[in-house]
Amino acid sequence: MAKIIGICGSTRKNATEYALREALKEAEQVEGIETELISLRGKKINPCIHCNRCIKEEYLGCPVYKDDDMNEIFHKCLEADGLILSSPVFEMGISPQLSAFMSRFRSTYLDLRKDPEVYGKHVGGAIAAGGTRNGGQEMTIACMHNFYHTHGYVVTGGALGVYAGAAVWSQDNAKFDENVDPIGIANARKLGGKVARTVIQMHK
Repeated sequence: MAKIIGICGSTRKNATEYALREALKEAEQVEGIETELISLRGKKINPCIHCNRCIKEEYLGCPVYKDDDMNEIFHKCLEADGLILSSPVFEMGISPQLSAFMSRFRSTYLDLRKDPEVYGKHVGGAIAAGGTRNGGQEMTIACMHNFYHTHGYVVTGGALGVYAGAAVWSQDNAKFDENVDPIGIANARKLGGKVARTVIQMHK
């Protein structure tokens, strides 16, 4: 079985997580795919301070923050065949929690130095949820794509009409469900299916 992990970068259990769950459900409809959702909500993830100890000590992970929650998540992500990152829009960009998560991939340079294509069959997709219809979702998705590009992932959108990723309009609804933004949730499902099919293609 191929594995896709969904990372929810929201501190709330609402639109961002809802959309990610729907994407992962759709991914599981593809034969040979299993999924796992990891929420960063309540997790202790210290941001990288770029001390480069991981590089100097050749430690895949973080030798400074060994005891926070990120090291376990980090290794799960490296072992997965695909990632779907999901973030609420913060100041036209990703959430601070997701930013800290991304920063902690510094030590992957150890793998990339040995083989620049080491993550070349890993697939990435992105979902952003904003309180307004045009609230920075595409800029937030672009930030997640830049993370994937840095590590050499194959980046996919959801095909026709969902070119970069799924943009969800939460309307700042305290009890978000599909009825708040049916188009956004349909696009999240399209994205999940496309990521899953791409993972299968990459491993044929």
